[in-house]
Parts: sequence; C-alpha cells; structure tokens
Amino acid sequence: MPKKRKVENNGLPRRWRHYHNAYYYRVPPGFESSWDGKKQFRLGSTLPEAYKTWADRLSTLDDAKTIGDLLDRYALEVVPKKEVTTQAQNASAIKRLRAVMGAHALHALKPRHIYQYVDKRAAKTSAHREIEVLSHAFTMAVKWGYLDRHPFKGEVRLDGEKPRTRYVEDWEIVECLAIESKRKAGSVLAIQAYMRLKLLTGMRRGDLLRLTMSDLKEDGIHVMPGKTEGSTGKRLIYEWSEQLREAVEMAKSVRPVKIASWLFCNRRGECYFNEKTGRAGGWDTMWRNFLTRVLEETKITEHFTEHDLRAKCASDAETLEHAQALLAHADGKVTQRIYRRKPERVRPLR
Repeated sequence: MPKKRKVENNGLPRRWRHYHNAYYYRVPPGFESSWDGKKQFRLGSTLPEAYKTWADRLSTLDDAKTIGDLLDRYALEVVPKKEVTTQAQNASAIKRLRAVMGAHALHALKPRHIYQYVDKRAAKTSAHREIEVLSHAFTMAVKWGYLDRHPFKGEVRLDGEKPRTRYVEDWEIVECLAIESKRKAGSVLAIQAYMRLKLLTGMRRGDLLRLTMSDLKEDGIHVMPGKTEGSTGKRLIYEWSEQLREAVEMAKSVRPVKIASWLFCNRRGECYFNEKTGRAGGWDTMWRNFLTRVLEETKITEHFTEHDLRAKCASDAETLEHAQALLAHADGKVTQRIYRRKPERVRPLR
C-alpha cells in the first residue's frame, strides 16, 4: 500500500498547503463560489507565484460592492482567526446571510432590513447570532474603508434572549461529587475531578480538556485561552492553592492512561477535544450520562450545564474584577450580566 503523501504547512498562511510541488488554498466549506467552485484552489508552483495569486484574489475584494463581497472578505480574513467552534458557527451564519442579503448593495442596508430579517426567521436565537456576525462584518467594512459609518450599530434594538439565571447551589455540588463510580478510572471520577477544577478556575470546556501535563508548572497552571489565542494572545496563570493542587492530583490519579500527555484523556490516552472540529463528542457523552445519574440518584431535580458551573465560579468570586480575571473576559459587563448570578446584597439605611 503506497504511503500517504505528507501535506506540509510550515510557516504558510492559514489553510495553505504545499503538496504535489505546488501551493494550494483549502477553501472554507460554503465559499467555493468565490474560488471558481473549487475546494482546493491551486495558487502556484512557487511561493512568489502563490502569494501573487493570493494577493490578486484578495484585491478583488478590496472593491466590495455587495454584502456578499463583504462577507467573502470577512470569511477569508477575520473568521480564520477565531476559535474553531466559533469559526463553524460563523460559517453557518455567513451562509444564511449571503443567501438572503448577499446580492444587496453594501450602501443600501438600513436598520429596517435588520428587523425584517429577524422577524421572518422562526429561530430567533440563531437570527440574533447571525446579525451579530453581520454587525461585526460592517464594523470591519468601516475599518477597510468601504463605508464611513456602520449602517445599524446603535440604531437597532433587538429583543434579546434573557441570560440564564440558573445558580448551582453548594449542596448540589456535594450531591454530584458523592455519586459512586462503577470504575476505578475515567467516567464518573474524571467528571468529578473536572467539576472541581472548573469550579476553582472557571475555565472553558475546551481550555480544560486541552490541558497537558507540561501546563502544570511550579507557579501554577499555564493556559492560553482558545478565545484569545487568535486575537490578543493573552495567557493566564492560575496560581496554586491547596484546593487547586488537590483537584489536579485527583484528575491525574483517575486517568485511564497514567502516562498520557493530557490531564483529561480517553482510554487510548488521547485528548477528548478535536482541534479540527472544535468538538469533544466522547466527553459530551460522558457528561450527559453523568447528569442522567445525577437527576436519577440525587435530590437534584433541575438540570444544569457546564456553562452554569462556569457561572457559579464567577458568582462565588468575591469581586466582579476577580470573576472577570478568572473567566478571562475583556469586558466586565459580560461577566456581570451573564455570569454573576447570585442576588446582590444591599444594606438598608440606618
């Protein structure tokens, strides 16, 4: 059986590949129409030729006349810098936006068109996410010099979804951690160790599942949040505390493969998180099975999500500033509105 040719991307722009003695661009799904209908677009046999072809293609977008043109450039230059799961969500949103608005002139968009778009969609939450993508694309349009001002930012007030208010009580956590495992490693014990870490750090699922043994250093847990990796590049160090060390030691002790590189690994010693898809199917199945047992075997009657545990970490932090730092939020307003779920205590006047 012939060996599979290795596809190289050493130092090349994102989605570029060098194979068969030529440079190729792997077109994002749904954007083939902008690249002659191809999934693999040949840029050239030499690097200078490839860059020239690339520049020529992008220059055609410098003259964006329609919303479709703007979305094409946004998909090429902005979306690839986002986290993997966000890229997939943005690609889906752009596909819907292009189908409805792609042929419309860039300067013709008015606030009323945004209201009409949302009104006609049955899935309001998805419609709102799509408008968020469109709004950011028009923000970039101003930056790129297509427009002098954003056509609807600050002028459209959509009826937003109310943020979740589910606060996971301490006694509920005790109930979850008391569930007995039927195995000596993985499964329930891994979920319980994961919960301990999440409640102490507030880390996102992807960041927790991508933790490696080399991230555990003398001064703390070193993390590059997936949300900031492609933008600010800001890193975090969660300093050691007695509770944090205990949680990490528990996670290490319940791994099905003791010599694995990952703090949370499957029975093959592999990471649960798939970098290409941004998904963690095996882990999600374990989490669902664990929650099923929680609702069947404990006094807990109301379902909660991993996101609710992240919110509990933020809610239990003494100050908003501490919560914002734990969650690696650039804007404290997001922390306050969505993640601080405990009632505010107010002292009456004397």
